[in-house]
Amino acid sequence: MDKTTLRRQFKAARSAFKPAERRHAARASLRLALRHGLLLRSQRIGFYLPQGGEFDAHLLLNQALCMQRECYLPILPRRGRVMRFGRVGRNTRMQPNRYGIPEPLDAKPLRARQLDLLLMPLVGFDKQGYRLGMGGGYYDATLAFMRHRRLWRKPRLIGIAYECQQAETLPHDPWDMPLDAVLTERQLHRFISNLP
Repeated sequence: MDKTTLRRQFKAARSAFKPAERRHAARASLRLALRHGLLLRSQRIGFYLPQGGEFDAHLLLNQALCMQRECYLPILPRRGRVMRFGRVGRNTRMQPNRYGIPEPLDAKPLRARQLDLLLMPLVGFDKQGYRLGMGGGYYDATLAFMRHRRLWRKPRLIGIAYECQQAETLPHDPWDMPLDAVLTERQLHRFISNLP
C-alpha cells in the first residue's frame, strides 16, 4: 500500500481509542519507560505535544521534569523544515505555531544533535524500525545529519505509538532514519543495538 492509504488506516485505528483507553495506555507506557530506564540515561530529552490522536506523551514529559531532566519541545522554522528544540519547564511561556501547536518561547533553542534522546510521534511503524510520519518531512529534515554517522548515534530515537500502529513492513525512502525503539502501551520494541 502507498503511504497515503497507510496513514489513513493508522489514523483511523488510533482515533478509535476512547479517552479512558488513551489515559490507560499513557500510564502503561510510563511504567514500561521507567522499567527500561529510558529516562535515566539521558539529560537532554526532546518530547512532543500530541495532536490529532497522537499518543499522549504528557506523563513521560512530567516524569522527566520530576527527574530533573532538561526537556525540550520542537520549534518549527520560519523557512525550511529543520526544527530546533526549546526548553520547557512548569512555567514556560508558550505560543502557537502556524499549525496551532504550542511551542516554547526559548531565545536559544537547541539543534537535534544536542539532544541525548528524542521521543517522536508517528502514524505507523514496522518491525525494522521505520516510522511513518504525517508526511510534512520535518523530522526527516531535522535528523538528516544522522545519515552520515557510522559509529555514534545521538540523539537516540524512540517513537511513541499504540500497538495497533505496527505493521510488518512499511514503504520507506533512502532518507528515512530508522528508530532505535518504539514505546507502546504493551512493550518497548527495540530495533537498533545501541539502545541500552
